[in-house]
Amino acid sequence: QVQLVESGGGLVQPGGSLRLSCAAAGFSLDALAIGWGRQAPGKEREAVSCISASDGKTYYVNSVKGRFTISRDNAKNTVYLQMNSLKPEDTAVYYCVPFKCGSSWNDFPQKGEAWGQGTLVTVSS
Repeated sequence: QVQLVESGGGLVQPGGSLRLSCAAAGFSLDALAIGWGRQAPGKEREAVSCISASDGKTYYVNSVKGRFTISRDNAKNTVYLQMNSLKPEDTAVYYCVPFKCGSSWNDFPQKGEAWGQGTLVTVSS
C-alpha cells in the first residue's frame, strides 16, 4: 500500500519544539519533492514548507521562516519538519504531500488530497 505516514505531533507549550516525520510506505521518496501543509480547525489549509528532490532546496512560507526547518533522509525514506519557537497560531493538523517546490503556495494540495491522516500539533499553555 502506497502512503505517507505523518507522526510526531502532540501538545507543546508556546516557545517549545517538535519534530514531525513523514515516512513513505510502499514506495521510495528519493525522486519526490515533498511539502508540509497544515489546517487549523475552521480555517483554510496553509502551505508551510517544501523540499526538492534533486538538490534538497528548501522553501518556507513567511510565517514560519527562521523557526521551522525541513529536511530529508532518503536512506530512511523520511522527510522531517523541525519546529521551534512554536506559537499558539501554529496549532493545526500537519500533513505531508508531494508538491512541486517553487510553485505558487496557492496551489498547495488540500488536506483531503494528502496520502496520510496528518498529525495534530497543539501549542497551548
